[in-house]
Amino acid sequence: MNRSSQRLSSRAVPWVAVGVLAAVLGTAAPAKAASGLPAPAGPADSAGSDAKLVPAAKGGLVPTSNLFDIMREGGMLMWPLALCSLAGVALVFERMVSLRRSRVIPRAFVRRFLEQVRAGELDRAMALSVCGESRSPIAAIFAAAARRWGRAAVEVEQAILDAGERATNGLRRYLRVFTALTVIAPLLGLLGTVFGMIRAFNAVAGSDALGRSGLLAQGISQALLNTAFGLAVAIPAQSFYFYFVSRVDRLIIDMDSLGQELVNLISAEELEQREETLRAAKPRRPRREAA
Repeated sequence: MNRSSQRLSSRAVPWVAVGVLAAVLGTAAPAKAASGLPAPAGPADSAGSDAKLVPAAKGGLVPTSNLFDIMREGGMLMWPLALCSLAGVALVFERMVSLRRSRVIPRAFVRRFLEQVRAGELDRAMALSVCGESRSPIAAIFAAAARRWGRAAVEVEQAILDAGERATNGLRRYLRVFTALTVIAPLLGLLGTVFGMIRAFNAVAGSDALGRSGLLAQGISQALLNTAFGLAVAIPAQSFYFYFVSRVDRLIIDMDSLGQELVNLISAEELEQREETLRAAKPRRPRREAA
């Protein structure tokens, strides 16, 4: 009897151990779930979390395709920069039209006027009338020279110089605005950059660790947009300034050469020389011998 009871107890010990182990594991699993600790993520869970992070990253990019988004993200200084850009575009079209060679130095008018003066078909009054019909700058220079018709060459040249200076001021109108845009636009962009960096540093200092990266990206985005927009206004403005200055210089050189040609036609020295040439070209009548 004792032997049989010992055998039964020896066989029951392993089963009791298995039961105790199962009970321990069963109580540990609910405790772990109740503690709120996250379970280790598997491959599928990590892939899902990465997919959720992608749209957030896309939302933090600097806008480059939509102009309204660029203006909104850049801050309040983007609007003065936009006004500078519109002013520059308007002035470019205005100067393109005003500095056309056909408007400043009409080829047909210049050729006809100089040919008529050279042929002696115009006098002072007729020359002033012809010049008054044209509103070009070269016509104003010719009219100033015609008012000194028959005077010394020095006086005619001085009249042309004075009229040429007035015409040059008209041709160089609004060119200083391009210089102003070249200076003001980068300064506005720099000021916007400073505001953006201040916004970024304030965001870093006043937010927790989880929100710092997004706020920092917004401040840096504002700084970069203002810098880029300011340079985008200043660089074309400076380029067009150099282009229009070179065009004005070429037109001034051409008007000066045409004015000098007119001086050689209407100055007192030239008129006297022309009269002497005409006298010498006339055939002399033979004198009749006295009876």
